[in-house]
Amino acid sequence: MADTHDFLKNSVIIGAHPDDELLWFTSILRKVDEVIILYRDIWSEPQMGDARAAAIKAYPRGNVRFLEMEETGSFDCADWTNPKPGPFGMEFGTEGTRREAKRIVKKSLSQIMPGSFRHSTRPIAQAYRDNYETLYRTLLPLLKPDMNVFTHNPWGEYGHEDHVQVFRVLDRLRDEIGFKLWMSNYCTERSMPLAMQYFSRRPQDYIRLPADKGFAEQVANIYRQHGCWTWRDDWIWFDDECFMEAPSSKPESGGFHLLPMNLFNFGTVVRKPVNTSLLLGTALSSVVVGATIAAALE
Repeated sequence: MADTHDFLKNSVIIGAHPDDELLWFTSILRKVDEVIILYRDIWSEPQMGDARAAAIKAYPRGNVRFLEMEETGSFDCADWTNPKPGPFGMEFGTEGTRREAKRIVKKSLSQIMPGSFRHSTRPIAQAYRDNYETLYRTLLPLLKPDMNVFTHNPWGEYGHEDHVQVFRVLDRLRDEIGFKLWMSNYCTERSMPLAMQYFSRRPQDYIRLPADKGFAEQVANIYRQHGCWTWRDDWIWFDDECFMEAPSSKPESGGFHLLPMNLFNFGTVVRKPVNTSLLLGTALSSVVVGATIAAALE
């Protein structure tokens, strides 16, 4: 197994969203040299960006870089019962199609009632593809050959399209730059079908470290205080975490080895944004019909 001193030398965590650096890297969050967090704003939750920025400002360790990129809202757009990685991350399924139909309806209604319906200004699939290239261009000058880079695993921990995309961008950069790319061992029943595609034919070396639960709670409380904690408030930290060098985006087939998993139940911990009802008041009948269609698509 690799020596833990070398493992953390010139090290950086790259997480998609604020609190990812905590949830998946509890044991090393206080030990790495730098933390890079990618996303700040998301169109569906206008208040989230400022809340995240305030939380990062209050962060209880130094050298946390917030790149303040914009999320696409891709979560849940893939078919995780039959996951299909694509060139930009995950291929979208029927949910992606439904989201685009809803976006078009909301965009049309917004022309009649400006400000009443939040929607993405771009098709989500297009925004997702664009973000791949933006991530590549943004991260390219920040990474060097002698670095140890920790990021999301290829199945996106619990199955998050943004997480998979970040991994695939960094896997491309690893091939070009030559740094070591590490992943942790979190997984759920939802993401397991994709994780199984990355099993190796040979046992893999890994490093096991104890979770720093005290520091984890300190950081989690900051996110809670600023209203941008995305996880269950009663989440219980795993006792330890395992790390291994991440496999390629194009895994070998027929494998049966990976690493010990921190397996948890997706449905009981992931908090999805709640869409509050819109109070439309008195409106023309055509607008009422349109609003009914939009509500049905929620």
